[in-house]
Amino acid sequence: MAEVASSSAAAAPYPLPRVAIQFCTQCKWMLRAAYFAQELLSTFSTSLGEVALQPATGGTFVVTLTHLPEGAATTSTTTLWDRKTDGGFPETKELKRRLRDVIEPNRDLGHVDRKHPKPAAAPAETTMAPQDEKSASEVTSHLKKHPANADKNNSPLDDDARAAVAAAHANTGQKEIAEAPPPGQGLGELRQQRQQQETQATSTQSENNQACEDCA
Repeated sequence: MAEVASSSAAAAPYPLPRVAIQFCTQCKWMLRAAYFAQELLSTFSTSLGEVALQPATGGTFVVTLTHLPEGAATTSTTTLWDRKTDGGFPETKELKRRLRDVIEPNRDLGHVDRKHPKPAAAPAETTMAPQDEKSASEVTSHLKKHPANADKNNSPLDDDARAAVAAAHANTGQKEIAEAPPPGQGLGELRQQRQQQETQATSTQSENNQACEDCA
């Protein structure tokens, strides 16, 4: 924003501070200029002496402020926005901030000055220390060494549980049930029948292999 000193406040023909909005009539920017004037008056009200619309040509859109700085004998003119210099048209909140910084630097503009909260930092990933990592076998070993569990290793229930696990792995329980002889039949007769069945199965397989080789 450029500042230019001018004549004294006593010689000023208009109330201060004064905002002037020059707009190009050929570009039909009068409604845009009127909108900015309305926004500035709504926000600053009687803090402004005057808001003027000045028709111009050549694609002009310039917002200037003429005011009397505190303790100064002459007025100063500040360019708040120039479309050709700043590029395009200003945002309303940006124009208000620039005007506030000159005439009322300590004023809070509320939502215009509201800062967006910074995103919360992502929590650091917690890593487990190697010394804290224990396998299940190590935990079980420590539990077995505990005095309260010293008398539980040789308990009958523990032996039965171990036998059940071993039988489940070998699947011997089902095999024993399948080989149990029917009522009235001895174990020797059952074994003899099993041997005969295995012999017949072997001979049948041999015959099948012989037939396949002949066909080939």
